Amino acid sequence: MSLIITDECINCDVCEPECPNDAISQGDEIYVIDPNKCTECVGHYDTPQCVEVCPVDCIPKDSNNVESKEQLQAKYERLMAAKGK
Repeated sequence: MSLIITDECINCDVCEPECPNDAISQGDEIYVIDPNKCTECVGHYDTPQCVEVCPVDCIPKDSNNVESKEQLQAKYERLMAAKGK
């Protein structure tokens, strides 16, 4: 499943540059994660990099976007194909 940023976000700006899929962007009040681009870093890293760097632990799994590891891998492959990689 993709990840989500909760309202505990302090807008510290550390998560956005860590996302290899450019899934994180500044929302109206806090950062947001595009579930169509989030692969939980599957294909890039062993663990989600945004979660690793978040100082307030506000990036849980999004229960509204449940995906298996295989689905995340397929999404990663589609994203990379779209980027021409």
